[in-house]
Amino acid sequence: MSPTSTDSSRDRRPLTGPAVAQHRCCTRAAPAIELPGFAIRIHLLMLGRYRIDERKDIAPRLSLGFDNDELDFYSCSVRLLEGELDELYDWRSDVMSDQWDSAQARARLRKMPDTLACDALLDQNLFAGVGNIIKNEVLYRIRVHPLSTVGALLLRKLGELVT
Repeated sequence: MSPTSTDSSRDRRPLTGPAVAQHRCCTRAAPAIELPGFAIRIHLLMLGRYRIDERKDIAPRLSLGFDNDELDFYSCSVRLLEGELDELYDWRSDVMSDQWDSAQARARLRKMPDTLACDALLDQNLFAGVGNIIKNEVLYRIRVHPLSTVGALLLRKLGELVT
């Protein structure tokens, strides 16, 4: 694999040649590619896109070259994470992870009673992977006004918010 980035300030040497150890999704829109000793985290943000063996007319933010294929990421955030991904990332706060911990989310929410429900759902430390669409759907389905504070929610609604 030969990843390159359009960020010319980044040292590319550690990215040339290592084999991908594993690919995991940290969130719905943020895959992580694990390599020995570090990971590349890609967040697609609102407009991010990826292409497989099909380059766009603009330079990719990150390009991963393999023996016979190429994976290019556009309009996204790319971060190098030093260390092992499991030590760097709390999978219990990732809503798409099998390790999602609703009890932990509920406990953290109770410590922020003045936070608006809409802001709490977008807090990536509480609900990694939740964006505007999921936030709107959750609040609509549980019938909570976005400007309600977390402390004003009944325990039942707080439970619905995290499940």
